[in-house]
Amino acid sequence: MKIFSRILWVLVLIMLSNLANAAKDETQWKRVLKEQFFPGKMIADGTEIMQLTAPIRAEDPALVPIKITANFPQTKAKYIKRILLLIDKNPFPMVGEFEFTPESGRADIAMRVRVNTYSYIRAIAEMNDGKLFMVKRFVKASGGCSAPIGADYDAAMQRLGKMKFRLDDKIVDGKPTMAQLLISHPNITGMQIDQVTRFKRRAHFIKQIKVTFNGKPVLTAKTDIAISSDPNFRFYFVPTEKGELKAEFTDTSCDSPISRAVCEAGRTYSKTYTVMP
Repeated sequence: MKIFSRILWVLVLIMLSNLANAAKDETQWKRVLKEQFFPGKMIADGTEIMQLTAPIRAEDPALVPIKITANFPQTKAKYIKRILLLIDKNPFPMVGEFEFTPESGRADIAMRVRVNTYSYIRAIAEMNDGKLFMVKRFVKASGGCSAPIGADYDAAMQRLGKMKFRLDDKIVDGKPTMAQLLISHPNITGMQIDQVTRFKRRAHFIKQIKVTFNGKPVLTAKTDIAISSDPNFRFYFVPTEKGELKAEFTDTSCDSPISRAVCEAGRTYSKTYTVMP
C-alpha cells in the first residue's frame, strides 16, 4: 500500500510539472506573435533597458497590475520610441502600443490588465535607433477577459468618458513628473455575460489615447480589450513652464472580441489640466 501511495505521489508530481511546463510554453510567441508583429527582426534581451513588474499570481484576473520601468531617462540622443505590450495567450494578445518622446521624461507606464489564462506578458521596446529589446513575466491568472461586467452597467455607461488627472505633489520645472490619468469606461471585451440579461454584450473599448503638454505629444497609445475597466494609466512628462496637460481618447465597438474586421467608430472625449511648475 505504501509503495502504491509513493508511486501515485510521484505520478502527481510529474503531472503537475508537465502542466507547469505546458503553461509556460512559448509556441504562440515563437510561431505566431513574433512573426505577426516583428517579422524578420532581431529582438535582444531587454533587462538592461527596462523592467517589467507583474504579480506571479493575480488576485483578480480582470485587474492585474503591471508596470514597465525604463532604466534611463528619455533624452534626444537616446530614448525609447515605443513599447508593445502583449499577453501571449489572451484571445486578443495585443494589450497596447505606447509611444514616447524625449518630452516624456521617462518611458515608464503602469496600468491594470486582463489576463485570461496562465501566460507570459511581454514588453518589447523599440529604441530611437530602431533596435528592439524584450522583457517578460509569467503570470498565473484565469478568466480575466470573461469576468462579469457587473450589475451596475447602466451607471458605468452614464459616467463613460469622464477623466481625471492626478499629479505629483511637488512639480519641479524641467524634471520628469509622474501623472495619473483615470478614465471612466467599462472596456467591454465581448466575452462577458451580462448578469441581468445573460447575453454577451458587444465589445466596446478604448482604441486610442493621446496625452500632450502644451501641444507636444507626451504619450500616444493604441489599446484593446485587455485593458481593464475604468483604466488608470501612470506615466511621466516634463513640465518646462506653466501649461496645459491634455488627454484625448477615442473608443470603438466591434462584433467580435478577437477580430477587428467589423467595428464601428465611437466617440472622442477630452480633458485638460493646468500645470503650475
